[in-house]
Amino acid sequence: MTEPVLTPPPHAVPAAFTRAQLDWLPWLEPLAPEALTPRHMAALVDASRAGSPYFRLLARDPAALEARTRTDKDIFYNTDAGLPRAERELAAAATSRFNGCIYCASVHARFAATYSKRVEDVQRLLDEGVGAALGERWEAIVAASVALSATPVAFGPEHVARLRQVGLDDLAIADVIQSAAFFNWANRLMLSLGEPTE
Repeated sequence: MTEPVLTPPPHAVPAAFTRAQLDWLPWLEPLAPEALTPRHMAALVDASRAGSPYFRLLARDPAALEARTRTDKDIFYNTDAGLPRAERELAAAATSRFNGCIYCASVHARFAATYSKRVEDVQRLLDEGVGAALGERWEAIVAASVALSATPVAFGPEHVARLRQVGLDDLAIADVIQSAAFFNWANRLMLSLGEPTE
């Protein structure tokens, strides 16, 4: 059965990267909130995500959605060791900026600014791109994230060495890799299923 393709209503697509709260319009029909079964709700992990058309669209494959969401939560919320949450969010924001995913960049830039209190630096990343001057540590994280997101992948031992030089240990380096790699995949999924709207 072919899923219905949606024609989104007239809307304003953001013209620039922003930390503002955005909405997202799907190009395929998400499940209606009343159609969500207990299995779908379990796959959402967080019941509040039932309000999101993106997560209701992904709920069409509940097993994949649950694996995706648990991976996301473990990367970004399990901060017992490794990279501080602000820099995990920085890696996701840089990856999203590089990939052109305005929606994901807005979410993770907002988190990076909130957790780091470096609002001007985060805004510089959005305004100027992944080559922005952010200080050695943040520039090393951004460079590693971008190298992981490039096609073909450009990440190599030199990125690990640079991350070590700015003080990251093995667990922190693994967090950079996981944050960037997850959002490299997530950006491509989101960009293929819909578009942001103001």
